[in-house]
Formats: sequence, C-alpha cells, structure tokens
Amino acid sequence: MAAATAAEDVPATQREEPVRDDAAVETAEEAKEPAEADITELCRDMFSKMATYLTGELTATSEDYKLLENMNKLTSLKYLEMKDIAINISRNLKDLNQKYAGLQPYLDQINVIEEQVAALEQAAYKLDAYSKKLAKYKKLEKR
Repeated sequence: MAAATAAEDVPATQREEPVRDDAAVETAEEAKEPAEADITELCRDMFSKMATYLTGELTATSEDYKLLENMNKLTSLKYLEMKDIAINISRNLKDLNQKYAGLQPYLDQINVIEEQVAALEQAAYKLDAYSKKLAKYKKLEKR
C-alpha cells in the first residue's frame, strides 16, 4: 500500500516511462532544492574541523621529520667522535709497535742471558753434586 501511495504522489508524466529498446538508460532530474542554513553551517564546520585535523597530521609528520633530522645529526656527531677515538688508538698503537721494535734487541739479549743463567744453574747443581761426592770420598779416605 505504501508503494501505491508513493506512486500516486508522483505526477503521471514521471510515472509512465516510455518503453525503449535501451532499458538500461534512465533519465534523472537534478534536485534544485535550496540549501538549508543548517547544512551550510555544518559543511563549514566539517571543513574547519577537517582543516584542523589535516594541519595536526601535517604538523605531526613535520615534527617526526625534525626528530629524525636531530637524531641523524646526533648520530653523525657520535660517529665523528668514534672516528677521532679510533684515529687516536691507531696512532698510539703505532707508537707502541715502534717502541716494542726498539726494545726487541734488548729483549733478545735478555732471552740469551736467561738461557745462559739456566745453563750456569745446571752447572752449579752438577758442581754441588760433585763436591758432595768428593766430601764423601775424603771421609772414606781418612778411615
């Protein structure tokens, strides 16, 4: 019944559509209703809030990029500090290697002296053992 009353409200020229071969094509009339003041104000409010939202989003993105830029600058400074430290370590290591190379002949002499001392120590132990045997021999001779 609602469909029948809706059909009655539509003028006869709009109710009856001419039969065409092209059933898929429909004609429509543009609605020419005057915009209400509420709708206009709501649209302005919507655009204002959308502008505020987009400004906030763009500001947040801009702040993120500024943060990344600052982080990159700090990282770059840290790498420069690490580079300076590595250069100093390399320089000090070269100095130590040169000093070690200068000490190497003395270290070799110390090794030779150590070997000679070990040989003298063995000779002293042999001499001590020999002198103990002589002492025993002299005791036997006195008897």
